[in-house]
Amino acid sequence: MFGFLNINKPSGITSHGIISKLRKITGIKQIGHAGTLDPLASGVLPVAVGKASRLIDFMEEDKRYTAGLLLGKASNTYDTDGVVKDTGYRKITSEEISEILPLFTGTIKQIPPAFSAVHYNGKRLYEMARKGHIPDDIPSREVIIYNLKVLDFDYEHQALKLDVSCSKGTYIRSLVNDIGETLKSGAVMFELIRTKSSGLTLENSFTLTDGCRKEDISKRIINPLDVLKLPVVNANEEEYKKILNGNKFKKKGCPNGNILIVKDNKIIAFGTVENDIIQPKRVLL
Repeated sequence: MFGFLNINKPSGITSHGIISKLRKITGIKQIGHAGTLDPLASGVLPVAVGKASRLIDFMEEDKRYTAGLLLGKASNTYDTDGVVKDTGYRKITSEEISEILPLFTGTIKQIPPAFSAVHYNGKRLYEMARKGHIPDDIPSREVIIYNLKVLDFDYEHQALKLDVSCSKGTYIRSLVNDIGETLKSGAVMFELIRTKSSGLTLENSFTLTDGCRKEDISKRIINPLDVLKLPVVNANEEEYKKILNGNKFKKKGCPNGNILIVKDNKIIAFGTVENDIIQPKRVLL
């Protein structure tokens, strides 16, 4: 098998748990995923099977989520998987929410949650947090929120649902926490559904079931050419032989930068172009 899978990860299982299931079903060890989802989160988990795993780095990085927030709450993990407490703050109105959301649109700075896989002084933050040590100088990072809008708001239960389009590296839990702090009410995430990632959508995803077989997975394989947004260069027989040996070759009219090298509608290598000189970088044969 060679290609991508659009998996709908259910809540309650880790992203690695999905990969383990796929390895057992297919018997293929070379399987990886793009964009880890927390156990609480569900939705689109792009998976690469076989040598396509070497192409994960070139998938689109922007993502889209539906996030559920509970206002008037606080949590050490910024979600309902942690220790949740009532803040005792008054109820927030929809007008107040509309006023502050523009503050979180565009390029913003956010601090990753203490319970996250971000490295800090050579250790994972969650490893330190589990031992009760949460650094007070976790570095902030710049992320981009392309779009942020209200999908639904239940004033009585202070439950808010947001549609979020964002860049790679955005922590929705941090966004939720920051929104809660700005409203002075506190907020925790109770639901997160990734609706789009790497160009793959929730509508076209599928869920691994207990009865899923290898042939079922095989039918779901997506040609990387239908997912990756890189220029494509077709190789002839002579160029094909050079690619097998990792040798560069000249081909006029190719755009400078990263490319996919294709033969018979199959990706055979990832390469770079500079002044019509193609250098294969990752041969997939």
